[in-house]
Amino acid sequence: MNPNEIFSLALASSEAGKEGAEHHHSLLAVFVYFAFVLAIVFTLLSVAKKGFSPRGFKGFISQCSEQLYLFIENMCVGTIGAHGRKYIPFIITFWLVIFFSNVVALFFPVAPTADLSFNLGMALCSIGYVQYEGMKANGVFGHLKHFAGPKLGLAMIPITLMIFMIEVISEVMKNLSLTLRLFGNIDGGHQAAEAMSKLAGGAAGVHWIPAGTLLVPVKFLTCVVQAMIFCLLTCVYLSLVTHHEEEGAHAH
Repeated sequence: MNPNEIFSLALASSEAGKEGAEHHHSLLAVFVYFAFVLAIVFTLLSVAKKGFSPRGFKGFISQCSEQLYLFIENMCVGTIGAHGRKYIPFIITFWLVIFFSNVVALFFPVAPTADLSFNLGMALCSIGYVQYEGMKANGVFGHLKHFAGPKLGLAMIPITLMIFMIEVISEVMKNLSLTLRLFGNIDGGHQAAEAMSKLAGGAAGVHWIPAGTLLVPVKFLTCVVQAMIFCLLTCVYLSLVTHHEEEGAHAH
């Protein structure tokens, strides 16, 4: 190996090390901000709990927590059915984490939901829990039979296998759908705010002008909508695998 090849190899390894360090730093920042989000959630929950009483809810935070619970309860019962009440803790946890992570993205350069791996982790938790509930409600073979579609007879086994493969792929793609939808909206808001700030700064002849703050009302609406969509889709997926015929007939 000649000296030029040795120098090129050393330069490539150095650049790879820098990229790895930046990636590690970004992951560390995500963990720090996620801990910050959890601190906010637990603090608000503890404050809300102090306002609970048998006669009513005292305090603004306690009243907001009551309205949030009623909203999630209506979502679960209206989408999943009467048995959807048992999923309220699961859904409301997603709501709190996603909403406050999105709110953090309004004021800080790093947010958990602006990271692709964090959103993928939440999507895996959501879809994994849906599969668990499906197997718990219908059994392992009954849940797998759900992917095969209607019974078509022995002559249609190739079509049944094709339907099974398509349904499995569709189930896997739900992870990507939940991940990319949340990541695209939150990270896109960051990129738009930074672009507006740079353009305004360059036009005014200064290094930085917070012109991106003009997008805060729209981004806050996105925070609410994205949390609702993630929770609503999880409820829809749960309703598909835990559907009870008697409840469906009653609703119809």
